[in-house]
Amino acid sequence: MAAVRMFNERGFHATSLDEVAASLGVSKPTIYHYLGNKDQVLLECLTRGLEHLRRAAEEARARPGSGLERLRAFLRRYAEINMSDFGRCVIRTDGNALSPESGERFRLLKRQIDAAMRGLIEEGIADGSIRPTDTRLAAFVLAGALNWPSHWFREDGEMPAQELAERMVDLLTSGLAPR
Repeated sequence: MAAVRMFNERGFHATSLDEVAASLGVSKPTIYHYLGNKDQVLLECLTRGLEHLRRAAEEARARPGSGLERLRAFLRRYAEINMSDFGRCVIRTDGNALSPESGERFRLLKRQIDAAMRGLIEEGIADGSIRPTDTRLAAFVLAGALNWPSHWFREDGEMPAQELAERMVDLLTSGLAPR
C-alpha cells in the first residue's frame, strides 16, 4: 500500500525503493526478496488494481437483471475502484514506465477489462435494455469519463466516492437506454 501511494503522489520515476522500504520500516533487500525490482513492485500494484476491476466485472455479470442494470453495477464499481489507491495507480500509469515484458502484461490485463465492459454492453443490446450502438465507442466513452476522477477526486472532498460514482453512472448511462 505504501508503494502505490508513493507512485500515485510522486510518480513511478520519482519514487525510489529506498523510500518505499523506509516507509514500510523494512530494508531495501527485503523488498527485493519479496517483490523484486521497482518495475515488479509497480506491476504488482497495477495487477491488484486490475484484479479489483476484473472481479467487479465478474460480479456484475453474475447479477440478475437486464444488461443495462448489470452494466450500471459494473460501472459504479469501476468508478469507485478508480478513485481508490490501486485503481488510481492503474489509470495514472503509462505502460511505457514498465519494462517491455511488464508493459505487455499490463496492457493485456487492461484489454481484458475493456473486453468485459464491451461484453456487458453487448448483452444489454441483445436483451434490448441498451439501444443499438457502437460498442467500442460506448466502452471508450464510459471508461474515459469514469477514469478521469482518478486525477481530481479527493477522499476528503464534499462527496464520497460511492455517491460520485452513482451520479456519474446515472448521467452516462441515460444515453444508452432505449428511447
